[in-house]
Amino acid sequence: MLKEDLLQVYADCFRKNWELPAISEYFGSETLTYCDLARNIARTHMFFKAVGIKPGDKVALLGKNHIRWVVTYMATLTYGAVIVPILNDFSPQDAMHIVNHSDSVILFVDEHIWEHLEFEKLDKVRIAMSLDNGQILAEAPSNSSRAEKALKVIGTSFKKKYPNGYNPEDVQYSYFSPDSLAEINYTSGTTGFSKGVMLTLNNLAGNVLFGVRSKLHWPGSRCLSFLPLAHAYGCAFDMLTPLAAGSHVWLFGKTPAPKLLVKALMDVKPHLILCVPLVLEKIYRNQLLPIISKPSMRRLLALPIINKRIYAKIRKKLVDAFGGEFEQVIAGGAPLNHEVEEFLRKIKFPFTVGYGMTECGPLISYTYWRDFIPGSAGRTLPGMMYSKVLSDNEAFIPGEICVKGENVMKGYYKNPQATAEVLDADGWLHTGDMGTISDAGTIFIKGRYKTMILSSNGQNIYPEEIEAKLNNMPYVAESLVVERGKKLVALVYPDYEAMDKARLTHEMMPKVMEKVREELNRIVAPYERIDEIQLRAHEFEKTPKKSIKRFLYS
Repeated sequence: MLKEDLLQVYADCFRKNWELPAISEYFGSETLTYCDLARNIARTHMFFKAVGIKPGDKVALLGKNHIRWVVTYMATLTYGAVIVPILNDFSPQDAMHIVNHSDSVILFVDEHIWEHLEFEKLDKVRIAMSLDNGQILAEAPSNSSRAEKALKVIGTSFKKKYPNGYNPEDVQYSYFSPDSLAEINYTSGTTGFSKGVMLTLNNLAGNVLFGVRSKLHWPGSRCLSFLPLAHAYGCAFDMLTPLAAGSHVWLFGKTPAPKLLVKALMDVKPHLILCVPLVLEKIYRNQLLPIISKPSMRRLLALPIINKRIYAKIRKKLVDAFGGEFEQVIAGGAPLNHEVEEFLRKIKFPFTVGYGMTECGPLISYTYWRDFIPGSAGRTLPGMMYSKVLSDNEAFIPGEICVKGENVMKGYYKNPQATAEVLDADGWLHTGDMGTISDAGTIFIKGRYKTMILSSNGQNIYPEEIEAKLNNMPYVAESLVVERGKKLVALVYPDYEAMDKARLTHEMMPKVMEKVREELNRIVAPYERIDEIQLRAHEFEKTPKKSIKRFLYS
C-alpha cells in the first residue's frame, strides 16, 4: 500500500498552483484556474451534503469531455463518494443498465443523452443533473425536492461559509483509507456481460504518482485531452495525473476528426500526447506510406546519406503536425502495428508504447521513448507493479501474463465469480494476454489467450500478429483471422477509398485479394499461412473502445 494520500496530493497541488490555468475547453471560451477548480469542487461538496449524498454513495457520470464532467469527477473523488464514469458511446439501454447495476443514487448527464433515458427505470437514482447547465433534470418524489431547494440557496450558503472568499487554506479534503472504493469503471454495457472494475484510491494513486514522478506532466505543462475521459487510459493520464502535477488540460470535447485534431494540436502545442495506435497507423497508411512507396522515393531511400535527410524531413513534418513541442507520444490501449513501429523508429520519431488494462486503472508497463525496446510493451512499472508469465521459460516461451501490485483492482462489482476467474488467491491478476517477459521486466505481447489458435502440428498461432501484417496490405482496411474447420480464414473489410482511387470494382476484388493472400503468405511463418480471404461488405462491429467484437465472428 502506498504511503501517499491521493486526495492530499490534489489539495497540495491546487494550493500550490492556485493562479495557474487548470482546465480549458478547446471549442469554447471557458477556462478554470486551479483556484476556480477548487472552488467549484467545494460548491459541489456542499450540494452533495445538502441532498444527502454520503461518502461511499455511487455517482454516475455520463457525457462528453467538458469542464463540468471534470469538476463532477474530481468533486466526487475528493468527497469520498464513488464515481461511475460511463462511455457516452454506450446505447441508452446499456447506460441505464450500468447506472442500475452500479447502484448509483445521482446521475450527471449530457442533455442530448438524457432525452433517450427513462428516469422511472433508474432504480436508485434520486436526482438527475444536467452537465450542460448544472440544472435539475429530474428528482424522485421520495427526495422531497432537496436538490431543488439546495440549488436555490447554494450561492448564499457558500458565501456564508467562506465570508472572506475561498482561499488556498480552505482546500481541505477528508482522509479515507487507501483501500476505499473510488471508482467503478465498466468494461462493457450489455446486460449479462457488464463487469464493473472496482478501483480504489490506492489504485488511482499508483497510476497518478507514477505519472507525476516520471514527469509525464509538470506545473504549467500543456495537455490536449482527446481520448474519452470515461476510459481508464484517458482518465489517468489526460486528467488525474496532470491535475496532480499542476498542468493545463485542454479538453477537445468532440470526435477527434483528423483535420480538427491537427489544428488543435497546432494551437495547444501539448507537451505530452496520448493516443491509441490507430491514430499513428492511419497517419502512416494514409500520409506516409503513399510517399515512401513511390519507385523514385524507394531508390532515394536506398542511398544511405540521402535517406537520412529524407527521414529527417518526414520526422520534422510529423513532429510539427503534433504541435512541435511535445516530449513524446505514448500509444496505448492496443498493440501498435510492427511495420508502423519500425518506420517510426527509423525516422527517430519520439514515441513509446505503454501496456495496461482497465483492471489496473490502467497502467502495467511503460518505458520512456529513448529507452523503449522495439516490439515491446514497455517495462513493468518498477517498484509499483510485478509481472510473470505462466510458462516454463518466461523470457522465451509465451504464456499468460500475470501482474500484481499497487494498480491491481479490488475486483468486479457484484460479480465474485468473474473476480475469481482473473484474481487468484495470491493476488495475481491473470490478464488473458499471452507473451514473454525479459529479466529486466520488459513485456512482449503475442496476443490474447482466448484468440490463440492451435495448429494441426501443435504450433500456437496468434491471429493479432497475422492481422497486423494483413492490415498493411493494399486495399485492406481491417481484418480478422479465424479458424473455420481446418482452414485459417481472413475476414477482410476492404479499403473502399483506395479501391475507388485505383478504379477497382467489386468484381475485381477476389483476384486482388488472392494476390494479397499470396503476398501475405510469403512473409508469415508456414503454419500462419492463410488458406482463404473472405470479403465483408460492412465494417466489423466494435465495442465503444473501438475493439472488434471478435466473438461475433469466431
